[in-house]
Amino acid sequence: MESLETTVPIEVIVVDGGSVDDTVAIAREYDATVIEGSDSSIAAGRNRGAEYASGQWFAFVDADTRVRPDYLPTMLEFVEANDLTVASARCRVTGPSRAKLVELTINHVFPRLERPVLPGFNFFVHHRTFDRFDGFPTVPNEDTALSRELGATVSTEYCPEVLVETSGRRIAEQGLTGTLWYYTRLDAQRVRAEY
Repeated sequence: MESLETTVPIEVIVVDGGSVDDTVAIAREYDATVIEGSDSSIAAGRNRGAEYASGQWFAFVDADTRVRPDYLPTMLEFVEANDLTVASARCRVTGPSRAKLVELTINHVFPRLERPVLPGFNFFVHHRTFDRFDGFPTVPNEDTALSRELGATVSTEYCPEVLVETSGRRIAEQGLTGTLWYYTRLDAQRVRAEY
C-alpha cells in the first residue's frame, strides 16, 4: 500500500461488507477505522462509512481501486480552483484490452453528459453537500442516481489528470457485452426505483 502524499490530516474508513479475505486485518494494520457488518447494498455501505467520517471532504474509493499518492492534494486543488463541491477524476481501467472502451466512456463520455456521471469508485464530495443530498440513495447504480441528482443543482466536473486505477475484473469475467448488460439492468432498476 502506497502512502498518500498530503499534509492535510486524513482518516481512512473501511466498510467491510462481510469479506472472506484479509481485508479487515490489512486495514487494521494501516490504522484504518474498520466498520464491519454485511450491508444491504453498496449505497448503505458507503453511507455508513460517511456517518463515521468527520472530515470536510469525502473521497469514496472502492476496494478494487487504487489512488495515486498525490490524489488528495490534486483533488483538493482542483475543486478549490473550480469552486466545486463534487468532482471525480480520470481513471485507468486494468484488465483486458476491451476494458479500454469502458475507460474511454468514463473519461470522455460521462463528463460531457448534461449531468455528468461520477463513478462511485472515484467520488469526491464535500461533507455538507453529501449531507444536503442525504448521501447515496439505496437504489441500484447509486452513484449514477446521486450524480444525476447533484448535477441538477450543483456543478460537477472531472479532474483531467488520471488519478485512480480501477479493476476491469467484471469485463474480464463477463466480457464487454455481459458487463454492458449488467449495468443496463441495474440502471433500469434505478429508474424504476426513482419513479
